[in-house]
Amino acid sequence: MQGIAASQPYVLALFLGWAGLLKLFSRRMRAQAGQTALARLVGQARAIPALAAVGLVEVAVAVTLALPPHSPAEGAAAAVLAAGFLAYLTYARLAAPTSSCGCLGTHSRPVDRRGFGRAGLLLAAALLSLPAGPHPPIAALVVAEIAILLVLSAELDTYWLTPLRRLLVQLRRPLAVPPSREVPLETSLRLLYRSPAYCSASAYLSSDVRETWDEDGTRFIVYGAGARTAVFAIPLTGDDPGAVRVALVEEPAPA
Repeated sequence: MQGIAASQPYVLALFLGWAGLLKLFSRRMRAQAGQTALARLVGQARAIPALAAVGLVEVAVAVTLALPPHSPAEGAAAAVLAAGFLAYLTYARLAAPTSSCGCLGTHSRPVDRRGFGRAGLLLAAALLSLPAGPHPPIAALVVAEIAILLVLSAELDTYWLTPLRRLLVQLRRPLAVPPSREVPLETSLRLLYRSPAYCSASAYLSSDVRETWDEDGTRFIVYGAGARTAVFAIPLTGDDPGAVRVALVEEPAPA
């Protein structure tokens, strides 16, 4: 238990220090301060000074927490700060439900459960740090708690969650259909409409789908194209629009 308590000041110092330095030195955060719930609370004219003041308090508390020996007063200061975060998030949720909190970065999403979870975790860490004594911290615990705080920070989704979702889409290939299953026509049409072949021939099309058939792993879809016929060849497997091919066939002259 002593190792857990001794780890909390470093978790709080790392996170609060980072948050405070962003508030003090990020031009984008200062530029968007007037669009956050903080502006609703203190007024737009005082939003930037208030943001800087919060940043200074966060950095000051972080410095005291980072320098041993640790005293209960430092943990109490962090607990008061975390409780203030929770109160501010509650105000933002009620008074400015469409505004962001402006806590850690520049994004426009309103306060959600992740923000409350982050503030709650900071408060729990601060309370756990109160009995911290001259004991070594548990490095793995510090890393794990910081990672959880980062995951709970919606401001950072652009840097890890969005790329992860893109990677999962590429790995799972949701539009790819196993050869043993019948591919719906709608799936082929979605791929067709995104293809360069369709873009190049769409100006000539003069009818809806006239005919379709499958042959050797390829679906052929036929459209009227004025005096010609447009035949698209769409692979039944894969989801690459560049694999779609088109041929414009001249109609035979009447006898």
